[in-house]
Amino acid sequence: MKQVRFRDPAGSVRTGEWVDADGDPADTETAGDGGVLRFADQTYDPDEVDILPPCEPSKIVCIGRNYAKHAEERDEEVPDRPLLFLKPPNAVASHGSDVTLPEDRYIEYEAELAVVVGEQCRNVEESEAMDVVAGYTCMVDVSNRDDQDREQNWVRGKAFDNAAPLGPVLATPDHVPEDAAVHLRLNGETRQSSSREHLIFPVEELIAEITSYMTLEPGDVIATGTPEGVGELADGDEVTVEIEGVGRLTHTASQP
Repeated sequence: MKQVRFRDPAGSVRTGEWVDADGDPADTETAGDGGVLRFADQTYDPDEVDILPPCEPSKIVCIGRNYAKHAEERDEEVPDRPLLFLKPPNAVASHGSDVTLPEDRYIEYEAELAVVVGEQCRNVEESEAMDVVAGYTCMVDVSNRDDQDREQNWVRGKAFDNAAPLGPVLATPDHVPEDAAVHLRLNGETRQSSSREHLIFPVEELIAEITSYMTLEPGDVIATGTPEGVGELADGDEVTVEIEGVGRLTHTASQP
C-alpha cells in the first residue's frame, strides 16, 4: 500500500491511498507524479489537494556517512558505528513545497531513504527490527554546509526550518526491495544514483543501535544516509528524489 496524507478541498486532513488510474496500488512512476488519491469512496486529483508529509515525527534521527562513496567525497572517514544526529519537527516539509534556504550559506541536497516507525519502541533486537517499521518514504536532507563544518552538534547545519522534505507516500515494506534504487535529479539532471544495498549499516542495525539509546515513537523517522553526488542547492532549483518502490518526492528551493 502507498498511504498518503492530504488536505482535501474542504480543508479536512485525510489519510488515504495513492493509486493508479485503475485503482491499483501506485507504482514508483505514479506515486508523486500521476494517479489519484482514494479516501473511502472518493477519489481526488493530486494536483487539486495539498499533499502533506506522510507522518508527523517527534524527531528525525539521521545517519551520517552511511555510504562509503559519500564519505569519500566529503573527504571523511567511514564511521565504525552509525553516526547519529537529529532534525526536529520544524524541519519537516512536504511534497510540492518550496523550501526557503538560509541566507548567505552554501546549501547542499542529499537524497535519502527514510524509515517511518510504526510503534513506540526501545531496545529492539536486530532480528525484530522490521516489526516496528510502518514503511518507507523519500527524504531530502537539506544541509547548510557553512555552519555544519564549523560546529559539532549541527543545529545550524541540519535543523533549520523545512530542512527535511518528506513524502509523498508511506510505502509498506513489501513494496520496497532490499536493493531499492535511490536517485536524485536537480532541475531534471541526475546527480545521485545508488541503492540501499550500499548502506554501510542496514536498516535493522540502525533501529537496534538507535533504540539502545532512545525511545522511538510512532511516526518518527530514521533517515538512512545519502549516496555520493551531493551538490549545491540554489534559488529556483527543483529537486526530485525517486526511490524504487516508494515514488517521487519533488520540492523547489528559494532564497528569502
